[in-house]
Amino acid sequence: MNKVSNKELRSVFWRSFALQGAFNYERMQNIGYAYSMVPVIQKLYKEKGQQAAALTRHLEIFNTTPAVVPIILGISSAMEEENANNPSFDEQSISAVKASLMGPLAGIGDSIFWGTLRVIAAGIGISLAKDGNVFGPLLFLLIYNIPNFLVRIFGLKMGYQVGVNSLERIQREGLMDKIMSVATIIGLAVVGGMVATMLNITTPLKWSISGAEIVVQDILDQILPKMLPLVFTFGIYKLMKKVSVAWLTVGIIVFGILMYWIGIL
Repeated sequence: MNKVSNKELRSVFWRSFALQGAFNYERMQNIGYAYSMVPVIQKLYKEKGQQAAALTRHLEIFNTTPAVVPIILGISSAMEEENANNPSFDEQSISAVKASLMGPLAGIGDSIFWGTLRVIAAGIGISLAKDGNVFGPLLFLLIYNIPNFLVRIFGLKMGYQVGVNSLERIQREGLMDKIMSVATIIGLAVVGGMVATMLNITTPLKWSISGAEIVVQDILDQILPKMLPLVFTFGIYKLMKKVSVAWLTVGIIVFGILMYWIGIL
C-alpha cells in the first residue's frame, strides 16, 4: 500500500510558499498548487501516465488565501493516497472537494490574515517605526508571520489526517456520491458568485419615448440581475472550446474598447 510519509508532507509544506509564483489570470494559482503536489504524486504513482493524469487534475483553476492552502493540500494528499490504493475510488471527487473548499477558506483566510492580522501588525509596527524604533518592521513581520506559519504547519497535518481518517468511513458507508453532489453544488455556487461580484458589465443605452426615459440596464436588472456578466461568461466558456486563451484575451480587450467606443457597454 502506497502511503504519504512525513518527508513528502514536509516538501509539500515548503513548496506551498510558491503558490503564487506563477499566478495567471486563466487559472490563477493552479501551477503553484500542482507544483506543491509533485512530491505526493511522485511517491504514490510510479507510472508516468498516472503522474501526468494527477498533475493535470491539479492544474485546474484554483484560488484561495495562501496561508490556508496547506489545509486543502493535506486533504488532496489524503485523497490522492486513497485513489492510488483503491481502484474503485472516484478521482473526480479530488477536484470537486478542492473547488468546494477554496471559496469558503478564502473568505475565512482573507478576513483573518489580510483584513485583521495584517492591519494589527502594521499598526503596531508603524507606531514603533515612526518613533525611530528599529524593531517596528521586525515586530510587524513576527506578529503576522508566526500565526501564518502555525496555521500552515498544523493546517497541512490536520488536512491530511482528516482526509485519511474520513475517507475510509466515507467509502465504507457509501457517502462519496453525496459528498460529490454537495461539493459540486458548492463549487458551482462559488463560481457563480465570482461572476456576479467580480465581473462588472453594464450598458449605458437609454432613449426617450413620448417623454419617458427608458434605461436598458434597469430593464435587464428587473429581468435578471447581472444578466450581462452571465451571458458574457457563457459566451467565453463556449469560445474556450475552440479558441486559445491568448486570442480570447486579445479579443476581449478589443471587444471591450469597441463596445465602449460605440456606446453599447
